[in-house]
Amino acid sequence: MSKLLNAACDDINHPVIAIIEDSDEDFYTFMRATKKLNLLDGSPYNFLRFQDGDEALDYLFREGDYKSLQAPLPIAILIDLNLPSTDGREVIHRVKQSPTLKKIPIIVLTTSNSLYDIQTCYQYGANCYMLKPMGAFEMQQTVQVIYQHWFQFALLPSYGQFSP
Repeated sequence: MSKLLNAACDDINHPVIAIIEDSDEDFYTFMRATKKLNLLDGSPYNFLRFQDGDEALDYLFREGDYKSLQAPLPIAILIDLNLPSTDGREVIHRVKQSPTLKKIPIIVLTTSNSLYDIQTCYQYGANCYMLKPMGAFEMQQTVQVIYQHWFQFALLPSYGQFSP
């Protein structure tokens, strides 16, 4: 089973992790790593991908095409910084300014090791900043760390919102 939703309304009964990533290569490398590690077997989580900041913001704020969407908010956001239209830094800033959305954990996964980007993301409210690794094995290790920490060990603000 893929666990990758094609649309936000495909499954409104299970928790969604929003992935905001414009690079097909990086996105599918991430998804292959989750599959290879069998992290989603028996997991309640689905992934929903957005390729630019504007569409992600519309989804999160229920604007534009998502105005009438009746689905729970994502339980976490995994985001790249360098996106077309509205970049990841601005998405983080806007989400963390919203009383409704600010509790959603934001995990930055990017190629930028710029001190400015790191400090800006944390200043805006990102919960975690990680570098995208080069290579399939390294990506598997990173995905495993993210998944274990955020989706197995940590209790998220959405805890109890979804029945097992």
